[in-house]
Amino acid sequence: MPTENKSQQTIADAIEAYLETVALSRSQNTARTYKNAMQAFSASLEAHGKPPTETPVEELPEDAVAWFAADLKQMAPATERLYLTAVTGFYEYLAAEELAKPNLPRVRLLIRQRARRLGRRLPQFPKEAIEQVLDYTKSLLDLQYDSPQERLRALRDRAFLFTLADTGLRVHEACALRRGDIDWYEGRAVIIGKGNKQAVVRFSRRSLRYLQDYLQARAELDGASGKPLRSLPLFARHDKGAGKKVLPITTATGRNIVRQRVREALGAEAVGTITPHSFRHYFVTNVLIASGGNLKLAQALARHSNIAVTERYAHLSDSELDKYYYQIFEGEE
Repeated sequence: MPTENKSQQTIADAIEAYLETVALSRSQNTARTYKNAMQAFSASLEAHGKPPTETPVEELPEDAVAWFAADLKQMAPATERLYLTAVTGFYEYLAAEELAKPNLPRVRLLIRQRARRLGRRLPQFPKEAIEQVLDYTKSLLDLQYDSPQERLRALRDRAFLFTLADTGLRVHEACALRRGDIDWYEGRAVIIGKGNKQAVVRFSRRSLRYLQDYLQARAELDGASGKPLRSLPLFARHDKGAGKKVLPITTATGRNIVRQRVREALGAEAVGTITPHSFRHYFVTNVLIASGGNLKLAQALARHSNIAVTERYAHLSDSELDKYYYQIFEGEE
């Protein structure tokens, strides 16, 4: 049962208590965002005749979320969404603490009806920069290395980046591959992918060639492991910590491989502009371009369960549009 003190609380008192719970359970950034949201909500209540410092919390109407949503239209849709999430949490807090009896389904309905939809973001990735990185990795074996481990890392990284670019594998899927997963004759692998679903992944001739170069150079290490070759990781660690053991790389190592080779190929300022997932974007876009925009094909090869995800890739950059436009109309008068 609510206490007498609870029933005497104002909206401002309840907001203060709510923010204290948020600060205890969320990150500093989230707590700061919620505080900003509740300050904006308080201003909205004030403007609509419900001053938070004077209005008892049990008199807070559900319609206040509709007022607030209208007041947020001058903000970016993403900010609006965050602020409305914070206010929804406030109504849920009031109900849980028995400070008020809001109709929570109605609160959520009002927000769904009035909140703007977030714009669909097209996948952005530097296609030409990825190709520069791939070109750079082709030349890694032309360099001189101080140790066999460094050369093995170069072979591994070349195979790893071309595997990402030509298969559309997610970084954790690539890192989890075993030697026995690949059917070298068919040029494919059966994996357990996203959603714990079995899927077939196809490998290009060049990715298979680079993998074979890497595994051939690793043959002595693999042979000395005492384990069946099929059970060994496709991409292994080659560092002092691993020693002579054949240990799989982690997803963190996979990301570090991308960062290192991007830095070497494009410079330090490019680090972070290309991630392992950028290579997946590159793969899907290349499939769409080469197939004339065949969404079903791209969906199947990328293993998207929803074709709406694939549709996000069905666009060309301005530079690509220029290129194809002038190819079509060059010489026309």
